[in-house]
Amino acid sequence: MQASYETVLVLSTSLDEEASNALVTRFTDLINANGNVESVDAWGKRRLAYEINDEKEGNYYLINFVAETSFISELNRLYSITDGLLRTIVVRKEQ
Repeated sequence: MQASYETVLVLSTSLDEEASNALVTRFTDLINANGNVESVDAWGKRRLAYEINDEKEGNYYLINFVAETSFISELNRLYSITDGLLRTIVVRKEQ
């Protein structure tokens, strides 16, 4: 069963713009292979509520997509083993 989701990625500011774009492209390609990306919004650099790995700021990206519910656990697993990601969250949207 497919459902609508949104995910927020908080990337390390130590990554340059090219590396950040490559990381976001990697995940959008992965999502497209298992569903459909509806939109990608770059929110830019924002101050974190608390320090994560001695970093006070992060680059935020919002991705809206449609995918099978079984894919979400694999996506979260890949998030957890990817360097350069400070925090992520995947939320199912109401339809």
